[in-house]
Amino acid sequence: MKKIIVTGSSGLIGSEVVRFFHNEEFLVHGVDNNQRAVFFGPPGDTRWSQQRLVETLPNFRHHELDIRDRQGVVDLVKELKPDGIVHTAAQPSHDRAAAIPFDDFDTNAVGTLNMLEAARQACPESPFIHMSTNKVYGDLPNTMTLVELDTRWEYADPAYLNGIPETFSIDQSQHSLFGASKVAGDVMVQEYGRYFNMPTCCLRGGCLTGPNHSGVELHGFLSYLAKCNLEGREYRVFGYKGKQVRDNIHSEDVARFIHAFYKNPRCGEVYNLGGGKGNSCSILEAFDLVEQFSGKKQFYSYLNENRIGDHICYYSDLSKMKAHYPGWDITKTLAQTVREIVESWQERLK
Repeated sequence: MKKIIVTGSSGLIGSEVVRFFHNEEFLVHGVDNNQRAVFFGPPGDTRWSQQRLVETLPNFRHHELDIRDRQGVVDLVKELKPDGIVHTAAQPSHDRAAAIPFDDFDTNAVGTLNMLEAARQACPESPFIHMSTNKVYGDLPNTMTLVELDTRWEYADPAYLNGIPETFSIDQSQHSLFGASKVAGDVMVQEYGRYFNMPTCCLRGGCLTGPNHSGVELHGFLSYLAKCNLEGREYRVFGYKGKQVRDNIHSEDVARFIHAFYKNPRCGEVYNLGGGKGNSCSILEAFDLVEQFSGKKQFYSYLNENRIGDHICYYSDLSKMKAHYPGWDITKTLAQTVREIVESWQERLK
């Protein structure tokens, strides 16, 4: 039986990848120490997800390991010699990073290096798939000419009709400390691919979401928005008139692409992995979508102050992904995704 390691295995993408590869008859080893609860407090706790994986998946093994533990990481990877590594563990918040810069960098940059070097020593031929972020582009997308519509901002330049491509610069912009630490990990993953000829890729995610998300205010806006709506809580909008645009991709579609890369890997690749223009929405538009499925009005307040490094308008150009992996495409529409998120919170909040 083939083996795969998934870091951040209790999180949204990690747990989805665990289930996907388990269904493909892999022995799946999950690495997670519930650090999200440390970063975000009780609302970020993912032990419920870990417990569900352990109870429902007979070929899943949980490892209580912090990716900052260099020797622990090396020992585990050498012991298992996996056929693939999917690295989803991260400190994922702009705002939180500024308060915990060392924890942020040690997790996102050093933790990624720990995983890469362990892979190079133990299984250099095994695909290494890294969940990066579109925040590696910093706020440079905000310098593009935009047009303001009734409910969203939109790109004015027809060259970006399909969204932001992988050739977009990551330099000369403000990233937030989170974005900077993710850049470090992203570039290192590329370098191990190119320098050591290892099969690696960086997936620069847009808004990765789905029904298993433990969304909090600082990370996971669609999930958090749905929870606020169902609980009758006020949602705070940070700047840009609530018209800031994000592309949203269901975690199942993320897992499907990871599997596609695993089967046909390349060295040192980069892909912008999001929902694309078709699955994009502004916060104002997201309010309407959630209300359609919950039947409840969304209350919100507005702060005329945007988050540092936040994008006004961002959606991914999926052309390169589809060209390299023509069998892959988005299968979950935005409406389907929002419906599943609302139904998941309805069940969890009972």
